[in-house]
Amino acid sequence: MIERTQIPAGTKWDAIVGYSRAIRVGNIIEVAGTAAVDDDGNVIGNDNPYEQTKFILQKIAKALQACDASFEDVVRTRIFVKDISRWEEIGRAHGDVFGTIKPVTTMVEVSSFIAPELVVEIEVTAIITEKESH
Repeated sequence: MIERTQIPAGTKWDAIVGYSRAIRVGNIIEVAGTAAVDDDGNVIGNDNPYEQTKFILQKIAKALQACDASFEDVVRTRIFVKDISRWEEIGRAHGDVFGTIKPVTTMVEVSSFIAPELVVEIEVTAIITEKESH
């Protein structure tokens, strides 16, 4: 039987919505849509796509680490934005992290998020492969 590891988001929404921040099944990790909201429920980087993206990626890094993975294991990112005209700010922050990793990426505009101050949400898929030792 393949082991399933659930990483809680640690927010009130875990129980209300019934979700996890990340789940690892075997060597596959899925990280839920992640927004720029801190542990106290405060939005970080109000109306600043670059700052929100950087904060989101820090949260995703922690979720990956809890699943014994890292950004190097990420094969796909999905980026949801409120205003696609600001894609370059989001793309720059994404590129700061994934510049040499280059996962497949999708960026789409959505009409709104749960909080009006949020302008971006990101989810990722990672696959852990065995690293060769030399």
